Amino acid sequence: FSHNLPFFSLSFNLVVIALEETTIVSKPGDNATLSCIYRGRELHLKNLRVYWQIADDQEECSVVHALISGQDNESEQCIHFKNRTQLFWDRLENGDFSLLLLNVSQSDEHRYKCVVLQKTEYTKVIHQTEVVLSLAASYSQPILSGPINSDSTGEEMTFSCRSGNGYPKPNVYWVNKTDDSHLPPSELKITPHTDGTYSVFSTLKVKATSNMQIECSIENKILRENLSANYTQQNQSDGSSTERHKNLERNGRGAQAAGIVSIVILLGLLAVLTCCLWRRRSSKLVSYTGNE
Repeated sequence: FSHNLPFFSLSFNLVVIALEETTIVSKPGDNATLSCIYRGRELHLKNLRVYWQIADDQEECSVVHALISGQDNESEQCIHFKNRTQLFWDRLENGDFSLLLLNVSQSDEHRYKCVVLQKTEYTKVIHQTEVVLSLAASYSQPILSGPINSDSTGEEMTFSCRSGNGYPKPNVYWVNKTDDSHLPPSELKITPHTDGTYSVFSTLKVKATSNMQIECSIENKILRENLSANYTQQNQSDGSSTERHKNLERNGRGAQAAGIVSIVILLGLLAVLTCCLWRRRSSKLVSYTGNE
């Protein structure tokens, strides 16, 4: 029974068999479950043939996994999928022919086809589905670094933006938020990692202006995510600094005055206490002299 037969049978029964299609997104290095569920009458595994195949026409080898008469058949399985595919044996008789694909990578991004054939008087397709596997991973919140000195209007400023652990390669945008114009990066470096993810580092050189507002944005198209970090420079920074300095001076003077008042009060209390003790001692001396 050639592994190409499911495609022949599929075209023969295309009029009566509806083709289901789903899309799943998995992170590189994770395990992905390709769903294929038949909700029909009771099944007998010995009468079934289940084929998981790559539906992309350009692939030389298309067999991902095969189940024939209740047994795995690896005779024509693509070497790329050896020891990386599993069916859920406790679910097969209930019509669940989903496939677990282990440790997915970029080379696994395909359109997969599940074809279930039943042999009674003749072999016919009773179920088929297609699953599109895409890989994606969210990037970390970008970190935007810029100059600390705020009094640099007209000077060239350098900003840097970094993010990591994402997939696929991102789009990086520098935006002048004062007018929402895009700025060309001075440098853009995307580095691949062993787990299949990427990190990105970009710099921007631009002349400083008053009220400068710069944004670095990292876009992941597959996940439709857009993470951003912002830098804002205010004109009032010098004035605010001066005002804070004045407030500190006022607070310092107030604390000094409060300290002096506290010392005066303490000295007064000591004087009163000394006076009381002296009077008490004097009265005792007078009483003693009178007794003599």
